[in-house]
Amino acid sequence: MNPAKKEKDSDLSVKLFVVLTRALQSVEKQVVKDIKSHGLNLTEFSVLELLYHKGDQPIQIIGQKVLLASSSITYVVDKLEEKEFLKRRACPSDRRVTYATISEKGETLMDDIFPKHKEAMREIMGGLEAEEKELVIGYLKKLGLYAQGL
Repeated sequence: MNPAKKEKDSDLSVKLFVVLTRALQSVEKQVVKDIKSHGLNLTEFSVLELLYHKGDQPIQIIGQKVLLASSSITYVVDKLEEKEFLKRRACPSDRRVTYATISEKGETLMDDIFPKHKEAMREIMGGLEAEEKELVIGYLKKLGLYAQGL
């Protein structure tokens, strides 16, 4: 690559990072606002949403799946258990493993708020047409996989 092209590519890479970061911050701010309107914080919602859609999960694995530090997951699970939205269940075959299970109260909550959240997400992402969303998803996956492989 010639020096002028390389310089332009470097400038575009920096600009892409800034635009991507600002877009994510703007979107995340609206998503958090929606989730808070339902009486949960983002991590609580993420854990409940995981259990709601994927079923029981080992507590040790939840943090990885919702991008939460393992030191924080116990606190979040404790809070959700206090609110009676989930229960802990010992693994019958391995005493070192404890599962988080969404409770009936948690299921009822998610039955109520998830459709509203899904609609809020449609509104938040409304700046793009469906075809554009598909393109962006593809490009961001490609970018993420490339960066992961470095």
